[in-house]
Amino acid sequence: MSRRTVLLSVTAAVAALGGAGAFALAYAGEQPPTLEESKARYTAPDGDRDGALVFTTEATASSGVKDVRVLAWPADSPFAGKELTAKDMATAEPAVCEPSGEDTARCTYTVAVTAADAAESPRGLWHVAVLARAGDGSTTLHPKATRFNVG
Repeated sequence: MSRRTVLLSVTAAVAALGGAGAFALAYAGEQPPTLEESKARYTAPDGDRDGALVFTTEATASSGVKDVRVLAWPADSPFAGKELTAKDMATAEPAVCEPSGEDTARCTYTVAVTAADAAESPRGLWHVAVLARAGDGSTTLHPKATRFNVG
């Protein structure tokens, strides 16, 4: 093989690998947000003391975490028969997100549960739906990010 042929082959290979690397880097930058370590803790009211629902998650987005919305729903609700959509989550309540890394935020949603709330709530399994939105506008929806029981 001549030197010229080898040089052209090496140059073509470097260009192809460089292009693939640039594509992979661009693609990685456009990934939707991810959610990890989603947990819910439900505490029932006791006497004159309110209970609470506390939900936490780690949201990561290369363009930054813009917001996280949370909706708790009973497993036997109308949502059980259909998948939640981002439109369904538009009026969900926001979690409070604090930076916990370069492109990660620890998000917490807390709501008090009064004795009246508990009396009106269905008993049994509940799910927590989460919609995370990144700074670039991309979204991730987890209709069943975690679950808890109301007893």
